Amino acid sequence: MADEPDVLVEQDEAGIAVVTLHNPRKRNAVTYEMWRKLGGIFAGFRDRADVRTVILTGAEGNFSAGADISEFPRLRSTPEGIKAYGEAGHAATIAIRDLPQPTIAAIPGFGVGGGCGIALACDFRVGDETTRMGIPAAKRGIVYSVLDSQNLLRTVGLPNAKLVLYSGRLFPMQACRTMGLLDEVGEDGALAAAKRLAHELAACAPLSQRGAKLTLEALAREEAEARGADILAAQRRAAESEDYREATASFIEKRRPVFRGR
Repeated sequence: MADEPDVLVEQDEAGIAVVTLHNPRKRNAVTYEMWRKLGGIFAGFRDRADVRTVILTGAEGNFSAGADISEFPRLRSTPEGIKAYGEAGHAATIAIRDLPQPTIAAIPGFGVGGGCGIALACDFRVGDETTRMGIPAAKRGIVYSVLDSQNLLRTVGLPNAKLVLYSGRLFPMQACRTMGLLDEVGEDGALAAAKRLAHELAACAPLSQRGAKLTLEALAREEAEARGADILAAQRRAAESEDYREATASFIEKRRPVFRGR
């Protein structure tokens, strides 16, 4: 129905937010409005201490079949329209990639094209036996964006990135696992496995995770020197935090620590 929400957001008591692409009639193809909403949702998570981990998934058995191409004649028929559409997709991908909290893509069924792109923007990708991933740029006459190509390259390495982009293949689960498109596979479904991982991550110290993500991303982008002050500030904040003291006390007292992100 036209009035149904196209991006759903839920959050549990552990601080795990689940963002669901909801366009099941088109295998959760992402519309222009969905790109815009995704960017806003993930940007809104940045400063929320109550959001510990974010799962991105799709409704009714598929992650996403990519951009909704049926919109292209209407929204991408002029230079201005092409620019606006591209900016919405770019902003959504950046908001997902640069979220300080850990992110997990739960990928049942198809994770293709733009769907594969936003999955690659997440820290981890979890699939199941139904997972099929690929980027059909070579079959659409498209040169893939620098941002999405960068995310692909750092995830699967140069030879595999070339195979993905040159061939336009749709890769089954085992091939995705072998080349690194998938980090984990759940026998009971992608979302169930992603939630287990999310709960494991949510039980750890948020300031430590944020600092680790900042450091690793800076290293991956060869920006460690430029981000040195930010990394040092993150290290100091963690070392002076209540969570650091809680970790020490819980170790001495032989109990599970309770981290609060402060």
